[in-house]
Amino acid sequence: MTDETPAIDPDVPPTGDGCVECLAGDTWWLHLRRCTQCGHVGCCDSSPEQHASRHAREQGHPIAQSFEPGEDWFWDYASSQEVTGPALAPPSSRPVEQGSPAPRDRVPRDWKHRLHAVRELPPHLRRRARP
Repeated sequence: MTDETPAIDPDVPPTGDGCVECLAGDTWWLHLRRCTQCGHVGCCDSSPEQHASRHAREQGHPIAQSFEPGEDWFWDYASSQEVTGPALAPPSSRPVEQGSPAPRDRVPRDWKHRLHAVRELPPHLRRRARP
């Protein structure tokens, strides 16, 4: 854990390269988030099951980092705002070749219509707010 933010343990590796609950439950995700306290990988709030924010609420682990390639932002679910954090234990994202949404063999044809209203923001808007 860091002295500045006890909810961040930079030495804990991620639990895998996909949403733990989606993989166990035969569902799919749009984007992934990694708990900075225990390494749990869950799906974003645009995904049908929203496992990352559920994990934050149920486990009391408020901070997650994007687990998407090329993204390194942190989100505090308790305050609903972007926060800063240190580099975390590798890997820093899911494999690029995995793609999004995933797993491909579980994604329905009408997947865009099944997403929640919260959408991932394009890079130029990320500093203003986070869903």
